[in-house]
Amino acid sequence: MVVRRKTRQVKVGPVLIGGDAPVSVQSMTSCYTHDIDKCVAEINKLAAAGADIVRVAVPERKDTEALAQIIPQVNVPIVADVHFHFQRAMEAIAAGVAKIRLNPGNITERVQVEKVIDACKERGLPIRIGVNEGSIVERKDKQKRAKELGGVFSNNKHGHMLAIMIAKLEEYLDIFYARDFYDIVISAKSIDPALVVDAYGEISKRFDHPLHLGVTHAGPKETGTIRSVVPLGHLLLSGIGDTIRISYANDPVYEVDDGLELLYVLGLRERKGAELIGCPTCGRIQVDLFTLIQAVNKKLKEQIHLPVKVAVMGCVVNGPGECEGADVALFAGDRKGIIYVQGQMVANGVPEEQLLDRLLAECKGFQDKVLRGEAKLGEKVVAVVPPEPIGELGSGYAKIEAERAAADAGTRVALPVIKT
Repeated sequence: MVVRRKTRQVKVGPVLIGGDAPVSVQSMTSCYTHDIDKCVAEINKLAAAGADIVRVAVPERKDTEALAQIIPQVNVPIVADVHFHFQRAMEAIAAGVAKIRLNPGNITERVQVEKVIDACKERGLPIRIGVNEGSIVERKDKQKRAKELGGVFSNNKHGHMLAIMIAKLEEYLDIFYARDFYDIVISAKSIDPALVVDAYGEISKRFDHPLHLGVTHAGPKETGTIRSVVPLGHLLLSGIGDTIRISYANDPVYEVDDGLELLYVLGLRERKGAELIGCPTCGRIQVDLFTLIQAVNKKLKEQIHLPVKVAVMGCVVNGPGECEGADVALFAGDRKGIIYVQGQMVANGVPEEQLLDRLLAECKGFQDKVLRGEAKLGEKVVAVVPPEPIGELGSGYAKIEAERAAADAGTRVALPVIKT
C-alpha cells in the first residue's frame, strides 16, 4: 500500500487536490481556445474519457473572451494556462476559471504577480506555479539567460538545473506568502525523467503544497509512454504526487487513458470499467489472439462498467496460472476455447469465431450478478482446473511431443533379444 505524503489541500472547482483526496488526472486541449465549439467538444471528450481537470491556453485576449462561453458548456473545472501577459490571468479569473497556472520564468514583475494573487484570493481560486525546465530560465534578459544557461550546462546539468528550479520557486513563493496566499500547487517538469524524479523529490522535502506531476515534451505516445510512466510511477509509489498529467504529442485522450491506468495499476484510484489481461502470445498460439483481444477490449469499454477482471489467454499451458484472480477468463486452444467465471468452467470447446460473443455474454452476465448482489468482484469460487494440454484443446510443446512420440512408435523397428 502506498503511503502518500501529507500535503495541504486546494479546491479546483469541485475537485480536491492534495490532503486525502485521490490523485486526480489532468489534460490540456490541443485546439485554439477562441474556437469555441471545437474547444467545448474537446473538453467534453476529455471529460468523458475520465479527466478530472482540463487546462486551456490563453495567449490572446480573444481566448480569454471565449472562456465565458466555454465554461457553461462543460462539466469539468477549467484551468487557464498563462504565460508572459498577466492581463490574460486577470481576464480568465473574471471569466470564471477554476484555477490559474503561472510560470516564474515569464511573469516576473512582482506587482503583476500580486494582482493575480489578490484576484485569485478574492475568489478562492488556487494557482499552480510551474517551474518547468523548458521555461524556468530568463527569457527577456539575454545576458541573464546566458548566465543561467551557462550554469546549467557547465558541469552537472541536473545539479545546476535543480538549483535554478528550487531558487526560482522559493523566490516566487515569497511573493505569495507575503500576500498570505497558500492555495498553491507546484510543478517542476522536465524532458529528462531522472531530473523529474530529483526535482519533485527535493521539492517534496521543502514544501507541503500539493504537487502536479508530469514530464514535459514527452514526445509521441509510442515513446512518451515510457518517458512519462517511469518517473511518475516512481514518484507515486514513493507517496509523492497529488495530480498528474501525462503529455503526448498526440490526441490528449490518450493522456487521460494512460494517466488513469497508471493510477489504477498502482492502486491509487478505484478502477472504473473492466480490467483486461492478455498474454503476449508465442509459438503455442492457435487462434488469432491479437484480433480477439482488441475486439474484447473495445466491447468491454462499451458494455462493462464495473471493474470486472477479464483474462484472455492464448493457450492452456500458462493461461490457468497467469489468470488467477480473474473474474472471467478465456483459455484458447486449437481453434477453440474454454471460458471460466470465477474459477468455474461455463463453456467448453467454443469455436474461435464465437469466442468474442460468448466471452462478452459471460462478462455481462457476471456484471448483472454483481449488481444484483449474487456475486462479488475478485472472489474466486473454485480453483481453476486446466484442461489436459494434449487433449482436444491442447496446443504447444506437449502436444507436439506426444504426436512425435506416437509417430516414432509406429516406425520403430524391434531389435532381437540376444541370449547369452
